Amino acid sequence: MQDYVELKGMILKSEPIGDYDRRIVILTDSRGKISAFARGARKPNSRFVAGTNPFVFAEFKLYEGKNSYSLNDVQVVNYFDELRTDYEAAYYGMYMLEIADYYTRENNDEKEMLKLLYQSLRALMHPGIDNRLIRVIYEIKSTVINGEFPGPRDNAAYKDATLYAIDHIVGSDTSKLYTFTVKPEILAQLEEIASDTCRQTMNYPFKSLEILNTLT
Repeated sequence: MQDYVELKGMILKSEPIGDYDRRIVILTDSRGKISAFARGARKPNSRFVAGTNPFVFAEFKLYEGKNSYSLNDVQVVNYFDELRTDYEAAYYGMYMLEIADYYTRENNDEKEMLKLLYQSLRALMHPGIDNRLIRVIYEIKSTVINGEFPGPRDNAAYKDATLYAIDHIVGSDTSKLYTFTVKPEILAQLEEIASDTCRQTMNYPFKSLEILNTLT
């Protein structure tokens, strides 16, 4: 009898394998980041066509083999379809997927990164929140969750509102991160802090970031 596991998670990457299959990378709630093969997912009539794309948040039923997982069923909770029709938001989202992929590992407890990713993608679909602010919050909170946030530079003259926003990002539960807005001058300082943080911690050539920077 085959052993199945049921995991909730989000697809970070999807790539073609062979003529009809896909390999997907899923950030899960209980097994960290895993890879799975979706047999026949690229066939036009496959039940996996829509459920094996990046951004899909779903309940996955997987066969656990000796060295890999195979997809048996997927029950989609959220496709994040809005990101497929908003070019700029889509690239913000892809950048977030790349950071999640960079930081997470198999069999690690990655619940906080999964929650952060989910809430951040939801925020991208909210017209009242500046995408630049969402990016800043996501970058900083990712480093906080992974124990790498260095904090603002001591010798920089940041405004009190900027430091208050940093404290909120660092100390707040993920569900309360996207509950504020800031003035343009504060956002500029937050972007400076986030840029310094990414340079010190990740310093990785994310593919989507180059395109995102041309858009913004």
